[in-house]
Amino acid sequence: MEDPQMNDNDVLVQRTGHLGHLVLNRPQAMNALNHGMVLAVAAALDAWEKDDAVATVLISGAGGRGLCAGGDIVSIYHDARTGGHQSEQFWRDEYHLNARIKRYPKPVVAFMDGVVLGGGVGISAHASHRVVTERSRIGMPETGIGFVPDVGGTYLLSRAPGELGTHAGLTGSMVSGADAIAMGLADYFLDSSLLPTLAAELAERNASSAVARHGQEPPESALINARDWIDAAYSAADAGAIVKRLAGSGVPEAEKAAATILAKSPTAVTVTLEALRRARALGSLEEVLDQELRVSLRALRWPDFAEGIRAQLVDKDRNPAWQPAALADVPAAVVESIFEDLGPDELGLANARNGSVAVQ
Repeated sequence: MEDPQMNDNDVLVQRTGHLGHLVLNRPQAMNALNHGMVLAVAAALDAWEKDDAVATVLISGAGGRGLCAGGDIVSIYHDARTGGHQSEQFWRDEYHLNARIKRYPKPVVAFMDGVVLGGGVGISAHASHRVVTERSRIGMPETGIGFVPDVGGTYLLSRAPGELGTHAGLTGSMVSGADAIAMGLADYFLDSSLLPTLAAELAERNASSAVARHGQEPPESALINARDWIDAAYSAADAGAIVKRLAGSGVPEAEKAAATILAKSPTAVTVTLEALRRARALGSLEEVLDQELRVSLRALRWPDFAEGIRAQLVDKDRNPAWQPAALADVPAAVVESIFEDLGPDELGLANARNGSVAVQ
């Protein structure tokens, strides 16, 4: 994995009026986050918190294709093959940033336009004012590379209505802007052509009034219309039972979801389901991020993570050899061990908030 140093232009740090604007600027990589970018965003937030001239922070992406396509997974793949030490520090800093955005004392507006995946969700969907558009395609696709949703993704998905988040997490599917609002991943819908106008107004106007002034009625959510079969299937006891219900539902969309899940890493699917159900019972984002680090560090060392990245992003043969190959063969004891406390290596975000009231 690359050194935390980055190209000076990977994050553009701009000030206009009362607005601090952070532009993720790796358009050739769809603004995929590297370690240096995480540190740069965190440093800007630290500086602007103390700057009374900055009233609002805006996070957007350069290049027109999307806010951010996730973390720099290929770098993590190469690092994992040599011990994974830089990946571990990257995740620690990234998860701290996710919590920082959630608790930031000033409004944080995120333009979730275009593709917003994985780490892109983490840097935007914890903001106070989350704006989606007709171009938004938002998702946590980790099960397809033998990994588990992180960056607070299991916190967000576990709090979606009914089992919508479970469906999105297990299938790794992308959702529209309207679906994201219905799931609680976003707040406002806006035509993408109006984003520059809104950005200009944020420099002069209160964030809530500026966003509300341009917000539009979102289109109908396809996911909400599918809640009957989604809730019926994904409430089953385990991943195998979920797939069985989906496949036997007689609903073409559900049958397609079953096939999609069966193509993912069985270990990742099983652990993701457990992570979502545990996250639902936890009280704060910090507690969930602590849990996600436990899972991520152990996932870094299981064979499916390296194999999934190889098949999807390195060799691109799209033919991963998962170990084990079937949901029924994932040992329950292995799943349980993935959630064990890390001892002195715990992330410790929840403990750092002791004595304060957790915000749900």
